[in-house]
Amino acid sequence: IKDVLTGLFIILENQYRIGDIVNIDGTSGTVQDISLRKTTLRDINGTVHHITHGSIVLASNLSKDFARVNLDIGVAYDTNLERLIEIVNRTGEELASDPGFSEFIIAPPKFLRVNDFADSAIMIKILGETKPLKQWEIAGEYRKRLKIAFDKEGIEIPFPQRVIHQVKSPD
Repeated sequence: IKDVLTGLFIILENQYRIGDIVNIDGTSGTVQDISLRKTTLRDINGTVHHITHGSIVLASNLSKDFARVNLDIGVAYDTNLERLIEIVNRTGEELASDPGFSEFIIAPPKFLRVNDFADSAIMIKILGETKPLKQWEIAGEYRKRLKIAFDKEGIEIPFPQRVIHQVKSPD
């Protein structure tokens, strides 16, 4: 009875629909079917998961209304941040004006903040909004364009490095 009552609320409250991408208690996938008793998901590997509604504690809909491009990118400590912000924002605007992508972008990806001072990089946060289910395609294209722009402008995306100091012993 718990499965059916919970299923009824899922359907009535329109929490998710067939075709949405959801995460239910750590299992992610595309909703293949919803009945009063269970939800059926297919994950990215093609595996089908049957989840009884009564067992659901947390259901997250990744494709309702809009989606986000949410990137954390590291740049070298010697990067001119003002120039970086201009390149990041310009690249997002160019992507948003591209006819192949413009219809999927609600708000172009742009610089939000310096997110962290990491061991080998200054981490920046970039956010943008897309139509549902387009966030991965837009983020992938944006990353590609950013890499090309960074290479052209000489902005380094660092990797972890280790410096070893050798001390001479007195003779």
